[in-house]
Amino acid sequence: MRWIVILSLVLLAACSRPAAPVGKWEGGYEAGGTLVVARVEIVPGGQVRISAPDLLNIADTRPEAMRRHRERLAAELRNNWAAVEPRPFDFDGKTFRKPGGIAPQMAWDERTNQMTLQLYFGANPALPVVLRPVQEFNDNPFAAG
Repeated sequence: MRWIVILSLVLLAACSRPAAPVGKWEGGYEAGGTLVVARVEIVPGGQVRISAPDLLNIADTRPEAMRRHRERLAAELRNNWAAVEPRPFDFDGKTFRKPGGIAPQMAWDERTNQMTLQLYFGANPALPVVLRPVQEFNDNPFAAG
């Protein structure tokens, strides 16, 4: 009889969903004419806040104009963050998906606590934007720490 209880507990633990990591991540991506700044916050209970303003098709931008684009997107991210509503995601211990969805939206590396945001622009393959964990968000999401 005791083995039935133990087996039931083991099966119940195996079937339970892993808890999403609680924390904050931010970063940016700049390559191939694409510029993205991003923030992710996961609150207790697994709700996720995400914002990732972007500019596309800016490959021929001069360095000074690119600096202004980065500053503008960082300001947009910062100024609009309070309005970002938390939303649910399915989490399997590594990958976040929209509820019932198939396409990965984020991937979490437990070992490094790094989050990779998967962005989809049109019919192109997902663009991975690597985010680093932070205690507090920075005014400049490209900042190192």
